[in-house]
Amino acid sequence: MTTDGKPLFNRRQAVLGGAFLMTAGVAAARVPDHHIDLFGDRKLEKLVPNVIGPWQFYSKSGLVIPPADQLSEALYSQLLTRVYLAPDALPIMLLVAQSGGQTGVLQVHRPEYCYPAGGFSLADKAVVPIRLPGNGALDAIAMSARSDDRIEQLLYWTRVGNDMPQTWVQQRLAVARANLMGDVPDAVLVRVSALTPDREAGMAALTRFVQAMFAALPPDVRRMFDADAR
Repeated sequence: MTTDGKPLFNRRQAVLGGAFLMTAGVAAARVPDHHIDLFGDRKLEKLVPNVIGPWQFYSKSGLVIPPADQLSEALYSQLLTRVYLAPDALPIMLLVAQSGGQTGVLQVHRPEYCYPAGGFSLADKAVVPIRLPGNGALDAIAMSARSDDRIEQLLYWTRVGNDMPQTWVQQRLAVARANLMGDVPDAVLVRVSALTPDREAGMAALTRFVQAMFAALPPDVRRMFDADAR
């Protein structure tokens, strides 16, 4: 009661308070606690071969990577960066990022985030189908990235749980669906890129590299990178 004899809470406030408590209880009951880890204790350094088709591992530096802030440090459980060289072929830059816990708060950074954060502008975004070994197929996202001193062609795709989202919205929906089922899904982002202003030549080289990479991977590792791989 207040000093003038009126109740502190009216009936409407009590009903609203009860509704908020019920909502909080339902949310707490749905907190995902089943972690799905595609890689387990297997390390990307060991899973991805140093020789892919005619390309050989050369260096770990030179790639555009997510900003080194607290968010990215909390986000990734593994991050592999490599540059591959081959005679008479464009150098290929490979990035594979794994996040062992997608809860909707932390989500794997797509290139649409990390490239602009590094001073790049993006253009010519498109979905590119890639034929894979065993009559498989992969829909990768193609983009051109431009800064003051470099032009990069890139292909990438993401796996979240058993989904292969092509947009940020699809990625969030994939995480939400898994979380509502009580799962914390693993996530993997694979990106290949080449420094060239020639989009057609760059995409052709990147496509060949992706096909060679999948051919070099055992079937179980292929399925880690692509939920539909055989």
